[in-house]
Amino acid sequence: MFKRITTTAFAFFATFVSFFAQGQGCSDAGFCTMGAMKPDQKFHKKANIKLRAVEISQYYGFVNVNGITDHIWATNVDFNVGLGKKTTLQFKIPYQFVVGNLANTSGFGDISMSLSRVLVSNEKYQIAATLGAKLPTNNNNKTTIVNGRELPLPSYYQTSLGTYDLVVGASLISRKWLLGVGLQQVLYNENYNSFLWGAWRNPPNDLTSVANKYPVSKAITRGTDIMLRIERNFRFSNYNFNLGLLPIYRLTKDYGYFVKNGVQVQGEMEGTDGVAISLLAGGGYNFSVNSSIKLMTGWKILSGISRLKNADGLSREVVATLGYEFRF
Repeated sequence: MFKRITTTAFAFFATFVSFFAQGQGCSDAGFCTMGAMKPDQKFHKKANIKLRAVEISQYYGFVNVNGITDHIWATNVDFNVGLGKKTTLQFKIPYQFVVGNLANTSGFGDISMSLSRVLVSNEKYQIAATLGAKLPTNNNNKTTIVNGRELPLPSYYQTSLGTYDLVVGASLISRKWLLGVGLQQVLYNENYNSFLWGAWRNPPNDLTSVANKYPVSKAITRGTDIMLRIERNFRFSNYNFNLGLLPIYRLTKDYGYFVKNGVQVQGEMEGTDGVAISLLAGGGYNFSVNSSIKLMTGWKILSGISRLKNADGLSREVVATLGYEFRF
């Protein structure tokens, strides 16, 4: 049965990629590491969830916006608490630093909470489902001071998306494969970002030209995202490795202010829908049954006529995460 499921998933995945393979890559509003959608999940013949686990990780992301490079660092604390043998409660919060050409910013990122439940568990595969939410820690409206003036910053410099989001997903795991799907939907928008090019006309010319490279991001409402994770795992006694692909498709265009023919207008933002596809690779080492270290990396691999704009600031060229997990 699992072989048929895997074959069907591969066929769907190939169709998905070939039809939509025109994306920006490495773009994620956060749900790809929640609950059943997480990478590098170990298969157990019987559902046997550790009662408690905490993971501390360091994230790095490299951004290239029209030739302008920024660097994003984030320290994440991820708590997992087992509620019986089949249910897990996850709570995750990051503290983020952005080092960029317009400013340096820092602050807590969005809080992730999810409840995951193993629905099917047998000798060959396991199916789990997740219901969760993301909560903002600020209104996406950080600013900077230039020549005594307070100026708005693009979404790339923000530490929170400023939205309350619903997250649902599911996964199918075997000894060698992980297949995951998920959806993230904005329920309520408190994004008060006010970045427009006009605000940066009077600063030094070098900063004006840099600001004009970023997409306008005033009062954006993000579109709906769906994801598909396909991952091949190689596990040994203490070591493990994995390779995978992660397409994230934005079903609907972002909505907000933008400049069209030199005039500021409000509406659907062209070029903000479509797919972002990343190639993923990782590995880990188990010090004992209670502790392990892991490394996850991702690269943008496809670009084209779709998802040309990332006004929400989520595009990444390269990402890497180094984490330590303790289970007790």
